[in-house]
Amino acid sequence: MQIEISTRHGALNPEQQLHLHDKAEKLLKYFGRLMAIEVAVDQGKQAWDVEILVSAEHKHDFVAREVGPTPESAMDQCVHKIENQLRRYKEKVQKHKGDVSQAGGSSRSSDQSAPPEAT
Repeated sequence: MQIEISTRHGALNPEQQLHLHDKAEKLLKYFGRLMAIEVAVDQGKQAWDVEILVSAEHKHDFVAREVGPTPESAMDQCVHKIENQLRRYKEKVQKHKGDVSQAGGSSRSSDQSAPPEAT
């Protein structure tokens, strides 16, 4: 997986970059099939604007954007939003797969439980 951190205005010190990278890396815990994570940091006059773009398999993209007093706080809020999006997507995918297998299994069990007809 590729993690890219870019700064539009201003600069990040190495500690801030490491913090952002570590937070982005933790997103793998919620969904393992991530292809790339792009973090864009923009320093405004009064606040930092952080935007995360996460690309997953099968062309699914997740986006979050937050403004905070520091890049670390804005990143934490963004990561929380992305975690929720990834969690919901993962549950949706797993539930969809589970419904298909349950529907197939229930029709077989009803055929087996039906009493045989008298001939």
